[in-house]
Amino acid sequence: MSDPLIATPAPVPALGGAQTQGRATLRELPMQGMITLRGDLADPALRAAATGLTGRNMPERRGISSEGDRAIAWMSPDEALLLLPLTDLPQAMDKLGRAFAGMFLTAVDVSHARALFALTGPDAAVRETLAKLAPVDMAPGRFEPGELRRTRLAQVPAAFWMPQAGEVRLVCFRSVAGYVQEILTTAAADGGETGLFAAPE
Repeated sequence: MSDPLIATPAPVPALGGAQTQGRATLRELPMQGMITLRGDLADPALRAAATGLTGRNMPERRGISSEGDRAIAWMSPDEALLLLPLTDLPQAMDKLGRAFAGMFLTAVDVSHARALFALTGPDAAVRETLAKLAPVDMAPGRFEPGELRRTRLAQVPAAFWMPQAGEVRLVCFRSVAGYVQEILTTAAADGGETGLFAAPE
């Protein structure tokens, strides 16, 4: 039994908020509340619950609806990822449990199993860094704010989106956060530019 006089440690990011600098800056972000919601994304009840918890609209295929630390990300035809403040998780999970009692769906808190990164810098450098590692067309006009890709980053699964030009947010499994940091840092290193999306700066 836990001792009520011992404070629960504050959640710590996988890499302690590590940051690396190259042509683009890679920064591990504080832990984010994340809920994987599996079910029929066209179901009005599911959509209403997801939007009610996040304040965001349900996105279309391969999209994300985000503002600040709240978002709904389309992951597959029957899966959405809800992002919300970590402190809101207990209440959010309780609401989902009551809203969908007896229904065929799952809602799982995956916050402690994920790591979240921000890659920022000149837009061309950010796009090129990811293009070196993921089988995604990162060209302007092909990948833009509001879109999400669930893909692979070298050898590991990842998902990323662009809140604005020159910034990408990326989610991966916490267990491979160190590997993801290393490959992104290498891909963004000075001297490794290819000029794929713009002339080298």
